[in-house]
Amino acid sequence: MTMNDDNDGQNLVIERTLDAPPELIWKMWTEPEHFAAWYGPGGATIPVVKMDVRVGGIRLLCMEMTTSDGTMQMWFTGEYLEVIKNQRLVYTDSMSDENGNVKSPEQMGMPEGHPTTTEVRVELEHVSGGTRMVLTHLGVPAGSPGAAGWAMALDKLAANLDEARRS
Repeated sequence: MTMNDDNDGQNLVIERTLDAPPELIWKMWTEPEHFAAWYGPGGATIPVVKMDVRVGGIRLLCMEMTTSDGTMQMWFTGEYLEVIKNQRLVYTDSMSDENGNVKSPEQMGMPEGHPTTTEVRVELEHVSGGTRMVLTHLGVPAGSPGAAGWAMALDKLAANLDEARRS
């Protein structure tokens, strides 16, 4: 796995080569039951995932984490900007309420300067023995908690691919 800084460290770029065909990785990103199984940092669950995977389609998901204060829910929404099956997926990502109304980072208790809307790009390329996946999250700095969360989530994605191939 490689993590690169892009745009003075304001964008996270993670590149991984996964031992699975692009079609299977595409399903992991675009089918709610598969996405819910791996998305989020360790310990998080995704009880709600709604995806209308087409340009202009909306996504809405809930991430739950158990903390010392009890269960915390975070909602995220976004719009699909580019959908090229098995090759490229681009969507916006914003914190929201459960109805998909975008909330500012300040409303969600995030530090000032955190962007309200970020953009996630997933690029898949068939390589011998699998798929090269490049994940770019515009607006999420490489050293941030969001970057650490993606690293954990992609570890779970790789483990889910192993399970999917065995079944």
